[in-house]
Amino acid sequence: MPDLADVCVLLPTLNEAETIGDVIDGFRAEGFEHVLVVDGDSTDGTRDIAREHGARVLTQSGSGKGQAVREGVEHVEKPYVLMADGDGTYRPEDAEAMLEPLFDGRAEHVIGDRFADMEDGAMSRLNTVGNRLINRLFAVVHGRNLRDILSGYRAFTRASFERFKLGADGFGIETELAVECIRQGVSTEVVPIRYEARPGGSETNLHPLKDGGRIVLTLYTLTKTNNPIFYFGSVAVAGTTLGTVLAGYVGYEYFVRGISHEIIALLSAFFILLSMQLLMFGVLSDIIVSVNREQTRRLEEISDRLRELED
Repeated sequence: MPDLADVCVLLPTLNEAETIGDVIDGFRAEGFEHVLVVDGDSTDGTRDIAREHGARVLTQSGSGKGQAVREGVEHVEKPYVLMADGDGTYRPEDAEAMLEPLFDGRAEHVIGDRFADMEDGAMSRLNTVGNRLINRLFAVVHGRNLRDILSGYRAFTRASFERFKLGADGFGIETELAVECIRQGVSTEVVPIRYEARPGGSETNLHPLKDGGRIVLTLYTLTKTNNPIFYFGSVAVAGTTLGTVLAGYVGYEYFVRGISHEIIALLSAFFILLSMQLLMFGVLSDIIVSVNREQTRRLEEISDRLRELED
């Protein structure tokens, strides 16, 4: 049976001097001996404070939370990773609930649901609305409601993480993790957690509009390989709508005012035909993705059986 000695707490940080010491102390008080801080070259002494409180500190070679997480996992030697932020918004007391599905073998990836118990003022109204919209979009596109895909409190097996194909450098990493869980068929569970307001004196590194736009773009881009019929279908709908509007304009000008617009008519036909081709391409791509998933599932079953025979 796994225990806390098999877990590494991963904390990506950037200028978290006000809170990082308390966060590390909190996890160590819960029994976690292995705490890894991956710091984005902070200028406020975050790394020194983290070392003073007993954490192993790594200065990341790149920039952004996503890059910090990927680099951090490469330096993790334990089979389980508990990822949190260094800003004091996630409670170490919730770690046991986060790790339980992993230790019991029910899941390989666990997401902490911040909306289950959120302290007043922990999230601005704009961020709340944005999070809700992104979660609903994810549920529509990927067919599963994970309730809080942008949560930074995660627990996962290192083996499952190594199967993921991740490329986001910023806050899009949480979105990529959620998408990869669906794409790779990684068993995922959502558990309720407490989400608290940032302690006074600390400042957030998240820019709601800029980072929110990047997250939405990341989510949409990833549908190309996970749900191609949505990706190409949405472009086809936009193209068809544009072509239809242009065709309506040409028809109105010709029948009402007696003016012909041959170039615009050709452009309208081009958009409509291109949209139909994109829709057909999306359907074919969706079939290919479905077949590939089934083949991957069967290969994993064969691999699991071979391991059982070897044991």
